Amino acid sequence: MLTIGGFAVVLICVFGGYILAGGKIGIILQALPFEMMIIGGSAAGTFLMANSGHGVKHALHDLGKAFKGARFHKHDYVELLSLLFFFVKLAATKGAMALEAHIEKPEESAAFKAFPKILADPLARALICDYLRMVGMHADDPHQIEDVFARELRKTQAENQHVAHALQLVADGLPALGIVAAVMGVIKTMGSITEPPPVLGKMIGSALVGTFLGVLLAYGMVGPIAARLKGVYEEEARYYEVIQSVLVAHLHGNAPQVSVETGRKIVPSEHMPGFAELEQALQELKIG
Repeated sequence: MLTIGGFAVVLICVFGGYILAGGKIGIILQALPFEMMIIGGSAAGTFLMANSGHGVKHALHDLGKAFKGARFHKHDYVELLSLLFFFVKLAATKGAMALEAHIEKPEESAAFKAFPKILADPLARALICDYLRMVGMHADDPHQIEDVFARELRKTQAENQHVAHALQLVADGLPALGIVAAVMGVIKTMGSITEPPPVLGKMIGSALVGTFLGVLLAYGMVGPIAARLKGVYEEEARYYEVIQSVLVAHLHGNAPQVSVETGRKIVPSEHMPGFAELEQALQELKIG
């Protein structure tokens, strides 16, 4: 909502200030559809040229994140830490083989069923199952697991951040595309150079709308959305790093409570549950 509110403030201040200063909004409104077609269409075309089909689909799918924000909040972290506590405690008390029933068919696992949001997250589910499976295969060197885990998270983060980078490239190009639209307007004006000054004035004003629109879209809309997406991806990455932290701490031989506390400490501050709050959730944890 803050993204939408911020964009509204930008429009109100820009156009409100222009009108209050005595500017004639009619000239902008008259030129706006044509300038938007030139600039917006060119920006969309360059975006298609610069990205693969998968990248375009990814961008369209994730664009809403800029307005919705990150998917994970305090209760999501509490649920994740609770599930991880169950798994590391089970492994510590009954051995890694006791995890097999849960990680081979997570959709049938009572543990995963108790936390449907985690079960529905393909990446979280895969990370938990894959690395617990590796532990069962005697790949229990914590440093090796941490290194492999970190590389997978970096790969995922790089793929996600590509969307933000692609949008930022569009933002960087919009002012130049605005100049293209303005130059075309000037060419049109020069073709009507015999018209009286009032007509030429309106035509020049319409041409300059292109420059204005390109700069406004770049720094007042697309650029901020790209920056917001980058922040959302970074925040969501913390969720998956919690999984890494808990499992690596477990492989170092820590008690289940200590492993989970290690994961709690890297939860973003605004979503981090308190020690007592998490302890109560773990005490109340019941998995059939």
